[in-house]
Amino acid sequence: MALADDLVTIFGLPAHPLLVHAVVVLLPLAAVAAAALAVVPRWRQRYAWPLLGVTVLGVGAVLPAQKAGEQLEARLANLENPLIQRHAELGNDLLPFALGFFVVVVALLVAGRLADRERAAAADDTNVPKTWRRISVVVAVLVIAAGTAATVQTVRIGHSGSTAVWTGVGQ
Repeated sequence: MALADDLVTIFGLPAHPLLVHAVVVLLPLAAVAAAALAVVPRWRQRYAWPLLGVTVLGVGAVLPAQKAGEQLEARLANLENPLIQRHAELGNDLLPFALGFFVVVVALLVAGRLADRERAAAADDTNVPKTWRRISVVVAVLVIAAGTAATVQTVRIGHSGSTAVWTGVGQ
């Protein structure tokens, strides 16, 4: 990355549109994968680590994309485009959605692992309580809701940014 006039660039291009693609691809991918693991518990043991990795990368890309976007917005401030301002406002709202999604993914993986242990113990003893199995169901619902919210917010932000670009930012 190079720093030219306070604008972070990658190979001479503004970093923001490039970093945004990591968010746009990885965050919804993590949401779909998390929903799959929430619905099919037997996949959790096999795919927990890949899900956690994709989630960390997707959530971790949000802040650099936002910072690069703020730099690009400052560079384009003289255009006074309300579409860019709207995109920036929406972009500032994604981090809480992404962090909330990350927290419930971790909760799903932990509760799922404990529910699996509880299920295995219940095979030997019918008096084992269903505490973690019930908690994992609640967390599964939260994962689907948080993943949906993060994905919808990502789409809203991306749409507003592409609208700002394709309706003539420089006009």
